[in-house]
Amino acid sequence: MSVSDVASSHAAPEPLAGVRVLDLSNVLAGPFCSYQLMLLGADVTKVEVPDRGDLARQLGPDADLNARRIGASFLAQNSGKRSVEVDLKSADGRAAFERMLSESDVLLENFRPGVMARLGYPWERLRELRPELICCAISGFGQTGPMSQRPAYDQIVQGLSGMMSITGTEETAPQRVGFPICDTVGGLVAAMTINAALLSRERTGRGAYLDVSMLESSLSAMGWAVSNYLVSGVEPMPMGDQNATSAPSGTFQAADGPLNIAANRQEQFVTLCTLIGRDDLLHDERFALREDRKIHRQALNDEINAALAGATAEWWEETLSANGVPAARILTVAQAVELDQLQHRDFFADVEVPDRDDEHVRVMGSGVRVDGRSLKPLFRPPLLGEHNDDEHTSTVSRPA
Repeated sequence: MSVSDVASSHAAPEPLAGVRVLDLSNVLAGPFCSYQLMLLGADVTKVEVPDRGDLARQLGPDADLNARRIGASFLAQNSGKRSVEVDLKSADGRAAFERMLSESDVLLENFRPGVMARLGYPWERLRELRPELICCAISGFGQTGPMSQRPAYDQIVQGLSGMMSITGTEETAPQRVGFPICDTVGGLVAAMTINAALLSRERTGRGAYLDVSMLESSLSAMGWAVSNYLVSGVEPMPMGDQNATSAPSGTFQAADGPLNIAANRQEQFVTLCTLIGRDDLLHDERFALREDRKIHRQALNDEINAALAGATAEWWEETLSANGVPAARILTVAQAVELDQLQHRDFFADVEVPDRDDEHVRVMGSGVRVDGRSLKPLFRPPLLGEHNDDEHTSTVSRPA
């Protein structure tokens, strides 16, 4: 019996089924976090500013969608959520918020530190209203410290973390990573920590206040680039498409385009040399050992590129991969999303465009399968304030 057969015969609720999340966040880090929680089964309600909503509703490359306040940036990470308009500066709005809070497990926000307190809801007050609450605050630099009050967007954090200084080549660095990685990492760290807090609450009965710093999360995600400096005093340098830890490991040129190869282990290097018809490289003292290959990286790359010119990148990808050498073409985003692997894994979901039932867009699910089942949104993104009339009820059922 296959994993999929097991999944269909033993269907179970999503891991976070029954968990209620009240999401006050905007744009990316917070909404990305709550999207991950929703994919895991949480019931997520977006609390949006009346008549304006999440700024992401007006962001994206399609001006028509932006004008309709369902911009591509919003559609990408808000499927499966509800939307309620609440003015936290009004008495009625605060009353509505507190009713929803009384039935929520998690409160998520990404305001600048101090905003929740100025609205009348510091952590102490939230804990009084809902002792079991898990409150997660995502900010650029954390809730404390000399930088805590600074405004921060993804690019600001990319620069301050050192990330941009090692992206690109010696000639082109510093460069921005091509997507908002600090927002995304911050959202993932928040989702992971919320799940840990939910488990802790099961054991202790106590809620928690989670202070997520995008700067610290991003530095943590940089891994060896930071650790090599902290542990060994070796400051990382921009190396473009080459892997600083090994050679040959980076981007090479086949007959028709670029190809990534990562022959990081000695046996992989031996296999690579054999497959490209260059056994002689194994006997060249410049390339005998791992450290030697790193020192003479450019000379080795030149030899390999000359050999790769005899076949296409796709042919080399299939041949090298089949023999245990990690290799793959470099695809555009348009090519990547059409990979058969992603279709096989049921990674994408088609959801309705909120105000056009005859229109659909494709959105991403989770990178995780649970008991063989893909985790995807079960219904479309909400219109602004679509669930205003439901704010006093316990929940809106997810479609079966």
